[in-house]
Amino acid sequence: MQHVNRDSLHVTTAIVEPSLANAAAETVFQFEREGYYVADRKDHSAEKPVFNLTIGLREDKSLQD
Repeated sequence: MQHVNRDSLHVTTAIVEPSLANAAAETVFQFEREGYYVADRKDHSAEKPVFNLTIGLREDKSLQD
């Protein structure tokens, strides 16, 4: 627990495909323009889907001009 960032972003509401609520634990997804997520092995359920960010997508600052 000493490596857990307690100040990390915690999102409680998001819009996703309804079928993601039925994802099996530890199933990996790429959420468009956001990053790669995995269904939480303990807390994910159809009633309360929980996805954890595993790799965020880098933003290329050179493409913004």
